[in-house]
Amino acid sequence: MLRLTWIQPEDLIGHELRQAAQDGREPKHVAARWRAAGGPQAPAAAGASPTPASRSLRRLAKDLLDELADLPSALADDEPTDLARIKAACPDWPGPAGPGATTPQHLEAAWLGRATGCLLGKPVEKLPLDAIRRLARASGNWPLAGYFTARGVPEELLRRHPWNRRSAHTSLAENIDGMPEDDDLNYPLLNLVLLQRHGRAFTSTDVARTWLDELPAGRTFTAERIAYRNLLCGLEPPHTARHRNPFREWIGALIRADIHGWTNPGDPAAAAEQAHRDATLTHTANGVYAAMFAAAGIAAAATGAHDVHTCLRTGLTVVPPRSRLARAVREAVRLAHEHEDFDTVVDALHARHADTHHWVHAVPNTALIAAALTHANGDFAGSVCRVVSGGWDTDSNGATAGGIAGLLAGHPGALPDRWTAPLKNRLSTSVGDFNGIGFDTLAHLTHRETLRP
Repeated sequence: MLRLTWIQPEDLIGHELRQAAQDGREPKHVAARWRAAGGPQAPAAAGASPTPASRSLRRLAKDLLDELADLPSALADDEPTDLARIKAACPDWPGPAGPGATTPQHLEAAWLGRATGCLLGKPVEKLPLDAIRRLARASGNWPLAGYFTARGVPEELLRRHPWNRRSAHTSLAENIDGMPEDDDLNYPLLNLVLLQRHGRAFTSTDVARTWLDELPAGRTFTAERIAYRNLLCGLEPPHTARHRNPFREWIGALIRADIHGWTNPGDPAAAAEQAHRDATLTHTANGVYAAMFAAAGIAAAATGAHDVHTCLRTGLTVVPPRSRLARAVREAVRLAHEHEDFDTVVDALHARHADTHHWVHAVPNTALIAAALTHANGDFAGSVCRVVSGGWDTDSNGATAGGIAGLLAGHPGALPDRWTAPLKNRLSTSVGDFNGIGFDTLAHLTHRETLRP
Protein backbone atom coordinates (compact mmCIF):
# COMPACT_ATOMS: atom_id res chain seq x y z
CA MET A 1 0.00 0.00 0.00
CA LEU A 2 1.26 3.47 -0.88
CA ARG A 3 1.85 5.55 2.26
CA LEU A 4 2.39 9.04 0.93
CA THR A 5 4.66 10.96 3.28
CA TRP A 6 4.20 14.41 4.83
CA ILE A 7 0.50 14.63 4.01
CA GLN A 8 -1.64 12.13 5.96
CA PRO A 9 -3.89 13.98 8.46
CA GLU A 10 -3.16 11.49 11.23
CA ASP A 11 0.55 12.21 10.81
CA LEU A 12 0.11 15.99 10.57
CA ILE A 13 -1.80 16.45 13.81
CA GLY A 14 1.12 15.60 16.10
CA HIS A 15 3.34 18.09 14.28
CA GLU A 16 0.64 20.76 14.48
CA LEU A 17 0.27 20.23 18.22
CA ARG A 18 4.00 20.84 18.64
CA GLN A 19 3.85 23.86 16.33
CA ALA A 20 0.97 25.32 18.34
CA ALA A 21 2.94 25.03 21.56
CA GLN A 22 5.89 26.80 19.91
CA ASP A 23 4.00 29.70 18.35
CA GLY A 24 2.03 30.75 21.40
CA ARG A 25 -1.26 28.88 21.06
CA GLU A 26 -2.67 26.67 23.80
CA PRO A 27 -3.23 23.20 22.35
CA LYS A 28 -3.63 21.07 25.48
CA HIS A 29 -7.40 20.51 25.15
CA VAL A 30 -7.06 19.49 21.51
CA ALA A 31 -4.14 17.24 22.41
CA ALA A 32 -6.22 15.55 25.09
CA ARG A 33 -9.02 14.81 22.63
CA TRP A 34 -6.54 13.35 20.14
CA ARG A 35 -4.95 11.11 22.76
CA ALA A 36 -8.34 10.01 24.09
CA ALA A 37 -9.31 8.89 20.59
CA GLY A 38 -6.14 6.80 20.33
CA GLY A 39 -4.35 9.19 17.99
CA PRO A 40 -0.62 8.54 17.49
CA GLN A 41 2.30 10.85 18.06
CA ALA A 42 3.88 12.44 15.01
CA PRO A 43 6.47 10.20 13.30
CA ALA A 44 9.81 11.00 14.92
CA ALA A 45 11.93 11.06 11.77
CA ALA A 46 9.99 9.71 8.80
CA GLY A 47 7.19 11.47 6.94
CA ALA A 48 4.53 8.85 7.56
CA SER A 49 3.49 6.47 10.32
CA PRO A 50 3.78 2.78 9.44
CA THR A 51 0.03 2.05 9.30
CA PRO A 52 -2.93 4.12 8.09
CA ALA A 53 -5.50 5.43 10.55
CA SER A 54 -9.15 4.46 10.58
CA ARG A 55 -11.59 6.60 8.64
CA SER A 56 -13.02 8.07 11.84
CA LEU A 57 -9.60 8.90 13.28
CA ARG A 58 -8.54 10.54 10.03
CA ARG A 59 -11.72 12.62 10.01
CA LEU A 60 -11.04 13.69 13.59
CA ALA A 61 -7.47 14.67 12.66
CA LYS A 62 -8.78 16.96 9.91
CA ASP A 63 -11.27 18.59 12.29
CA LEU A 64 -8.62 19.11 14.96
CA LEU A 65 -6.17 20.59 12.47
CA ASP A 66 -8.79 23.20 11.58
CA GLU A 67 -9.59 23.82 15.24
CA LEU A 68 -5.92 24.36 16.05
CA ALA A 69 -5.61 26.84 13.20
CA ASP A 70 -8.31 29.00 14.77
CA LEU A 71 -6.59 29.27 18.16
CA PRO A 72 -5.16 32.73 18.92
CA SER A 73 -1.39 33.10 19.25
CA ALA A 74 0.24 35.03 22.07
CA LEU A 75 3.22 35.70 19.77
CA ALA A 76 1.29 37.21 16.87
CA ASP A 77 2.45 40.79 17.52
CA ASP A 78 6.13 39.81 17.75
CA GLU A 79 6.07 37.40 14.81
CA PRO A 80 4.03 38.79 11.89
CA THR A 81 4.10 37.30 8.40
CA ASP A 82 2.78 40.31 6.48
CA LEU A 83 5.71 42.19 4.93
CA ALA A 84 4.57 45.65 6.04
CA ARG A 85 4.31 44.47 9.64
CA ILE A 86 7.70 42.73 9.43
CA LYS A 87 9.27 45.98 8.24
CA ALA A 88 7.54 47.92 11.01
CA ALA A 89 8.98 45.48 13.57
CA CYS A 90 12.55 45.85 12.27
CA PRO A 91 14.11 49.12 13.49
CA ASP A 92 17.24 48.61 11.38
CA TRP A 93 15.55 47.56 8.14
CA PRO A 94 18.07 48.30 5.35
CA GLY A 95 17.59 51.45 3.36
CA PRO A 96 17.56 51.76 -0.43
CA ALA A 97 20.80 50.48 -1.90
CA GLY A 98 23.00 52.08 -4.49
CA PRO A 99 24.28 50.18 -7.50
CA GLY A 100 25.72 46.81 -6.54
CA ALA A 101 27.40 44.16 -8.61
CA THR A 102 28.72 40.66 -8.47
CA THR A 103 30.63 38.53 -10.96
CA PRO A 104 30.11 35.17 -12.66
CA GLN A 105 33.13 33.93 -10.70
CA HIS A 106 31.52 34.83 -7.39
CA LEU A 107 28.32 33.09 -8.45
CA GLU A 108 30.09 29.97 -9.69
CA ALA A 109 31.83 29.69 -6.33
CA ALA A 110 28.46 30.11 -4.64
CA TRP A 111 26.80 27.37 -6.75
CA LEU A 112 29.77 25.06 -6.17
CA GLY A 113 29.79 25.82 -2.47
CA ARG A 114 26.08 25.11 -2.20
CA ALA A 115 26.45 21.78 -3.99
CA THR A 116 29.53 20.74 -2.00
CA GLY A 117 27.97 21.48 1.37
CA CYS A 118 24.80 19.66 0.39
CA LEU A 119 26.75 16.64 -0.82
CA LEU A 120 28.77 16.49 2.39
CA GLY A 121 25.59 16.36 4.45
CA LYS A 122 23.56 13.96 2.33
CA PRO A 123 24.68 10.57 3.71
CA VAL A 124 24.06 11.56 7.34
CA GLU A 125 20.74 13.35 6.89
CA LYS A 126 18.26 12.23 9.60
CA LEU A 127 20.98 10.62 11.71
CA PRO A 128 21.28 11.68 15.36
CA LEU A 129 24.26 13.77 16.41
CA ASP A 130 25.98 10.93 18.24
CA ALA A 131 25.75 8.69 15.16
CA ILE A 132 27.35 11.34 12.94
CA ARG A 133 30.24 11.70 15.34
CA ARG A 134 30.74 7.96 15.74
CA LEU A 135 30.66 7.26 11.99
CA ALA A 136 33.15 10.01 11.25
CA ARG A 137 35.48 8.98 14.06
CA ALA A 138 35.42 5.35 12.96
CA SER A 139 36.82 6.32 9.54
CA GLY A 140 39.40 8.74 10.95
CA ASN A 141 37.45 11.75 9.68
CA TRP A 142 36.92 13.66 12.93
CA PRO A 143 36.94 16.57 13.33
CA LEU A 144 35.13 16.38 10.02
CA ALA A 145 37.49 17.33 7.20
CA GLY A 146 36.23 15.56 4.08
CA TYR A 147 33.35 13.66 2.55
CA PHE A 148 31.99 10.77 4.62
CA THR A 149 33.20 7.29 3.78
CA ALA A 150 32.24 3.76 4.77
CA ARG A 151 35.87 2.66 4.49
CA GLY A 152 37.14 1.50 7.85
CA VAL A 153 33.76 1.79 9.59
CA PRO A 154 32.88 -1.41 11.51
CA GLU A 155 29.92 -3.32 10.10
CA GLU A 156 28.22 -3.32 13.49
CA LEU A 157 28.27 0.48 13.56
CA LEU A 158 26.91 0.70 10.00
CA ARG A 159 24.06 -1.63 10.92
CA ARG A 160 23.21 0.45 13.97
CA HIS A 161 23.45 3.77 12.13
CA PRO A 162 22.92 3.19 8.40
CA TRP A 163 23.58 6.03 5.98
CA ASN A 164 20.62 7.85 4.50
CA ARG A 165 19.23 5.20 2.18
CA ARG A 166 18.45 7.60 -0.68
CA SER A 167 21.89 9.15 -0.67
CA ALA A 168 24.50 6.59 0.34
CA HIS A 169 25.05 5.25 -3.18
CA THR A 170 25.84 8.73 -4.58
CA SER A 171 27.32 10.78 -1.75
CA LEU A 172 30.06 8.81 0.01
CA ALA A 173 33.63 9.64 -0.95
CA GLU A 174 34.06 6.30 -2.72
CA ASN A 175 31.07 6.72 -5.04
CA ILE A 176 30.62 10.43 -5.77
CA ASP A 177 30.32 10.96 -9.53
CA GLY A 178 29.02 14.48 -10.10
CA MET A 179 26.40 16.24 -8.02
CA PRO A 180 23.34 14.00 -7.53
CA GLU A 181 19.83 15.40 -7.51
CA ASP A 182 18.69 17.05 -4.31
CA ASP A 183 15.86 19.42 -3.43
CA ASP A 184 18.46 21.85 -2.05
CA LEU A 185 19.67 22.33 -5.64
CA ASN A 186 16.31 21.84 -7.36
CA TYR A 187 14.81 24.92 -5.71
CA PRO A 188 17.56 27.34 -6.78
CA LEU A 189 17.06 26.00 -10.31
CA LEU A 190 13.30 26.57 -10.06
CA ASN A 191 13.91 30.10 -8.83
CA LEU A 192 16.25 30.70 -11.74
CA VAL A 193 13.41 29.64 -14.07
CA LEU A 194 11.06 31.90 -12.11
CA LEU A 195 13.31 34.92 -12.63
CA GLN A 196 13.86 34.15 -16.30
CA ARG A 197 10.10 34.09 -16.88
CA HIS A 198 8.84 36.79 -14.56
CA GLY A 199 11.79 38.94 -13.48
CA ARG A 200 12.43 40.15 -9.97
CA ALA A 201 8.90 41.59 -9.67
CA PHE A 202 7.43 38.07 -9.60
CA THR A 203 4.48 37.33 -7.33
CA SER A 204 3.76 34.38 -5.05
CA THR A 205 1.28 33.25 -7.67
CA ASP A 206 4.09 33.20 -10.24
CA VAL A 207 6.05 30.95 -7.90
CA ALA A 208 3.05 28.63 -7.68
CA ARG A 209 2.63 28.49 -11.45
CA THR A 210 6.31 27.72 -11.92
CA TRP A 211 6.08 24.85 -9.47
CA LEU A 212 3.01 23.37 -11.11
CA ASP A 213 4.70 23.60 -14.51
CA GLU A 214 8.19 22.44 -13.58
CA LEU A 215 8.34 20.68 -10.19
CA PRO A 216 7.32 17.00 -9.92
CA ALA A 217 5.09 16.58 -6.88
CA GLY A 218 7.17 13.62 -5.73
CA ARG A 219 10.21 15.89 -5.38
CA THR A 220 8.47 18.01 -2.74
CA PHE A 221 8.58 17.45 1.02
CA THR A 222 7.07 18.86 4.23
CA ALA A 223 5.66 22.39 3.73
CA GLU A 224 6.23 22.34 -0.01
CA ARG A 225 4.24 19.14 -0.42
CA ILE A 226 1.37 20.54 1.65
CA ALA A 227 1.34 23.77 -0.35
CA TYR A 228 1.44 21.81 -3.61
CA ARG A 229 -1.59 19.80 -2.42
CA ASN A 230 -3.36 22.99 -1.43
CA LEU A 231 -2.76 24.51 -4.87
CA LEU A 232 -4.27 21.44 -6.53
CA CYS A 233 -7.27 21.78 -4.21
CA GLY A 234 -7.85 25.32 -5.46
CA LEU A 235 -6.33 27.34 -2.62
CA GLU A 236 -4.25 30.42 -3.44
CA PRO A 237 -1.20 31.89 -1.71
CA PRO A 238 -0.72 32.88 1.06
CA HIS A 239 -3.53 30.59 2.29
CA THR A 240 -1.57 27.68 0.78
CA ALA A 241 0.97 28.16 3.58
CA ARG A 242 -1.58 27.99 6.39
CA HIS A 243 -4.16 25.35 5.52
CA ARG A 244 -3.41 22.14 7.42
CA ASN A 245 0.31 22.84 7.16
CA PRO A 246 2.19 22.08 10.39
CA PHE A 247 5.53 22.47 8.57
CA ARG A 248 5.13 26.19 7.85
CA GLU A 249 8.05 27.11 10.13
CA TRP A 250 10.37 24.38 8.90
CA ILE A 251 13.41 24.80 6.68
CA GLY A 252 11.86 24.64 3.19
CA ALA A 253 11.75 28.38 2.45
CA LEU A 254 15.32 28.82 3.67
CA ILE A 255 16.66 26.36 1.11
CA ARG A 256 15.05 28.43 -1.67
CA ALA A 257 16.58 31.74 -0.59
CA ASP A 258 20.07 31.82 -2.11
CA ILE A 259 19.18 33.04 -5.57
CA HIS A 260 17.25 35.98 -4.15
CA GLY A 261 20.46 37.16 -2.53
CA TRP A 262 22.61 36.32 -5.56
CA THR A 263 20.44 38.42 -7.87
CA ASN A 264 20.31 41.47 -5.59
CA PRO A 265 24.01 42.09 -4.84
CA GLY A 266 24.42 44.89 -2.34
CA ASP A 267 20.67 45.29 -1.82
CA PRO A 268 19.64 43.19 1.20
CA ALA A 269 16.20 44.81 1.46
CA ALA A 270 15.30 43.85 -2.11
CA ALA A 271 16.66 40.34 -1.55
CA ALA A 272 14.59 39.93 1.61
CA GLU A 273 11.42 41.18 -0.07
CA GLN A 274 11.99 38.80 -2.97
CA ALA A 275 12.50 35.92 -0.54
CA HIS A 276 9.30 36.91 1.28
CA ARG A 277 7.21 36.62 -1.90
CA ASP A 278 8.69 33.17 -2.50
CA ALA A 279 8.46 31.95 1.10
CA THR A 280 4.84 32.92 1.78
CA LEU A 281 3.62 30.34 -0.72
CA THR A 282 4.57 27.69 1.84
CA HIS A 283 5.62 29.27 5.14
CA THR A 284 4.71 31.75 7.86
CA ALA A 285 6.53 33.74 10.55
CA ASN A 286 9.88 32.14 11.47
CA GLY A 287 9.86 29.93 8.37
CA VAL A 288 9.68 33.11 6.30
CA TYR A 289 12.22 34.96 8.44
CA ALA A 290 14.81 32.22 7.88
CA ALA A 291 14.58 32.77 4.12
CA MET A 292 14.72 36.55 4.48
CA PHE A 293 17.69 36.32 6.85
CA ALA A 294 19.64 34.19 4.39
CA ALA A 295 18.71 36.26 1.34
CA ALA A 296 19.71 39.55 2.95
CA GLY A 297 22.99 38.16 4.24
CA ILE A 298 23.79 36.64 0.85
CA ALA A 299 23.04 39.95 -0.89
CA ALA A 300 25.60 41.59 1.37
CA ALA A 301 28.13 38.84 0.61
CA ALA A 302 27.57 38.94 -3.15
CA THR A 303 29.52 42.15 -3.72
CA GLY A 304 32.65 40.79 -2.04
CA ALA A 305 32.82 43.88 0.16
CA HIS A 306 31.88 42.38 3.54
CA ASP A 307 33.06 39.67 5.90
CA VAL A 308 30.81 36.92 7.18
CA HIS A 309 30.08 38.65 10.47
CA THR A 310 28.79 41.76 8.69
CA CYS A 311 26.69 39.55 6.42
CA LEU A 312 25.08 37.78 9.38
CA ARG A 313 24.35 41.08 11.10
CA THR A 314 22.80 42.32 7.87
CA GLY A 315 20.61 39.23 7.73
CA LEU A 316 19.28 39.97 11.20
CA THR A 317 18.17 43.48 10.19
CA VAL A 318 15.25 41.99 8.22
CA VAL A 319 14.10 39.66 11.04
CA PRO A 320 11.77 40.92 13.79
CA PRO A 321 14.14 41.20 16.74
CA ARG A 322 11.75 39.67 19.30
CA SER A 323 11.02 36.62 17.14
CA ARG A 324 12.16 33.16 18.12
CA LEU A 325 14.45 32.99 15.08
CA ALA A 326 16.24 36.26 15.87
CA ARG A 327 16.78 35.22 19.49
CA ALA A 328 18.11 31.80 18.45
CA VAL A 329 20.53 33.26 15.89
CA ARG A 330 21.86 35.85 18.33
CA GLU A 331 22.43 33.14 20.95
CA ALA A 332 24.18 30.89 18.41
CA VAL A 333 26.53 33.67 17.29
CA ARG A 334 27.33 34.46 20.93
CA LEU A 335 28.15 30.82 21.65
CA ALA A 336 30.37 30.64 18.57
CA HIS A 337 32.36 33.65 19.78
CA GLU A 338 32.65 32.32 23.33
CA HIS A 339 33.82 28.74 22.73
CA GLU A 340 36.95 27.60 20.93
CA ASP A 341 35.66 24.03 20.58
CA PHE A 342 32.77 23.90 18.12
CA ASP A 343 31.47 20.65 19.60
CA THR A 344 30.73 22.65 22.75
CA VAL A 345 28.69 25.10 20.67
CA VAL A 346 26.78 22.26 19.03
CA ASP A 347 26.07 20.57 22.35
CA ALA A 348 24.68 23.83 23.73
CA LEU A 349 22.43 24.33 20.70
CA HIS A 350 21.12 20.79 20.92
CA ALA A 351 20.48 21.20 24.64
CA ARG A 352 18.51 24.34 23.85
CA HIS A 353 16.45 23.15 20.88
CA ALA A 354 16.51 19.38 20.32
CA ASP A 355 13.76 18.43 22.76
CA THR A 356 11.29 21.01 21.49
CA HIS A 357 11.94 21.22 17.74
CA HIS A 358 11.81 18.73 14.89
CA TRP A 359 15.16 18.23 13.18
CA VAL A 360 13.87 20.07 10.08
CA HIS A 361 12.57 23.16 11.92
CA ALA A 362 13.96 26.50 10.70
CA VAL A 363 14.82 27.93 14.12
CA PRO A 364 17.53 25.48 15.30
CA ASN A 365 18.88 24.90 11.80
CA THR A 366 19.29 28.61 11.04
CA ALA A 367 20.97 29.07 14.41
CA LEU A 368 23.41 26.25 13.62
CA ILE A 369 24.22 27.77 10.22
CA ALA A 370 24.98 31.13 11.84
CA ALA A 371 27.11 29.49 14.52
CA ALA A 372 29.16 27.50 12.00
CA LEU A 373 29.82 30.48 9.74
CA THR A 374 30.77 32.61 12.74
CA HIS A 375 33.05 30.02 14.30
CA ALA A 376 34.82 29.32 11.01
CA ASN A 377 35.12 33.04 10.26
CA GLY A 378 33.53 32.34 6.87
CA ASP A 379 36.26 29.90 5.77
CA PHE A 380 34.76 27.53 3.23
CA ALA A 381 35.92 24.11 4.46
CA GLY A 382 35.57 25.14 8.09
CA SER A 383 32.01 26.35 7.58
CA VAL A 384 30.64 23.29 5.76
CA CYS A 385 32.40 20.82 8.05
CA ARG A 386 31.22 22.55 11.19
CA VAL A 387 27.62 22.88 10.13
CA VAL A 388 27.29 19.28 8.91
CA SER A 389 29.02 17.96 12.02
CA GLY A 390 26.32 19.75 14.03
CA GLY A 391 23.56 17.44 12.82
CA TRP A 392 19.86 18.18 12.20
CA ASP A 393 19.13 18.90 8.51
CA THR A 394 22.69 18.24 7.44
CA ASP A 395 22.40 18.53 3.65
CA SER A 396 20.28 21.69 3.73
CA ASN A 397 22.50 23.35 6.31
CA GLY A 398 25.60 22.33 4.40
CA ALA A 399 24.12 23.81 1.24
CA THR A 400 23.29 27.19 2.81
CA ALA A 401 26.57 27.53 4.69
CA GLY A 402 28.51 26.33 1.64
CA GLY A 403 26.77 28.79 -0.65
CA ILE A 404 27.56 31.71 1.63
CA ALA A 405 31.15 30.67 2.27
CA GLY A 406 31.70 29.98 -1.43
CA LEU A 407 30.37 33.40 -2.30
CA LEU A 408 32.71 34.98 0.24
CA ALA A 409 35.63 33.03 -1.27
CA GLY A 410 34.86 34.89 -4.47
CA HIS A 411 36.19 32.51 -7.11
CA PRO A 412 35.80 28.79 -7.86
CA GLY A 413 39.57 28.44 -7.79
CA ALA A 414 39.54 29.56 -4.15
CA LEU A 415 37.61 26.43 -3.16
CA PRO A 416 39.85 23.43 -2.44
CA ASP A 417 39.95 20.99 -5.34
CA ARG A 418 39.36 18.02 -3.04
CA TRP A 419 35.85 19.38 -2.46
CA THR A 420 34.89 20.53 -5.96
CA ALA A 421 36.64 18.02 -8.26
CA PRO A 422 34.25 15.14 -7.41
CA LEU A 423 31.35 17.30 -8.63
CA LYS A 424 32.82 17.10 -12.16
CA ASN A 425 31.02 20.34 -13.05
CA ARG A 426 27.81 18.33 -13.48
CA LEU A 427 24.47 18.65 -11.69
CA SER A 428 21.72 16.05 -11.88
CA THR A 429 18.14 17.27 -11.55
CA SER A 430 14.57 16.61 -12.64
CA VAL A 431 13.93 20.34 -13.17
CA GLY A 432 13.34 21.36 -16.78
CA ASP A 433 16.27 21.12 -19.15
CA PHE A 434 18.92 21.56 -16.47
CA ASN A 435 19.90 17.92 -16.01
CA GLY A 436 23.67 17.57 -16.48
CA ILE A 437 24.28 21.33 -16.52
CA GLY A 438 27.63 22.73 -15.39
CA PHE A 439 28.02 25.09 -12.48
CA ASP A 440 29.91 27.52 -14.70
CA THR A 441 26.89 27.71 -16.99
CA LEU A 442 24.56 28.19 -14.04
CA ALA A 443 26.73 31.05 -12.84
CA HIS A 444 26.42 32.85 -16.17
CA LEU A 445 22.66 32.32 -16.28
CA THR A 446 22.35 33.66 -12.74
CA HIS A 447 24.59 36.62 -13.49
CA ARG A 448 22.35 37.52 -16.41
CA GLU A 449 19.46 37.89 -13.96
CA THR A 450 21.47 40.29 -11.80
CA LEU A 451 21.75 42.59 -14.80
CA ARG A 452 18.08 42.55 -15.74
CA PRO A 453 16.40 45.93 -14.97
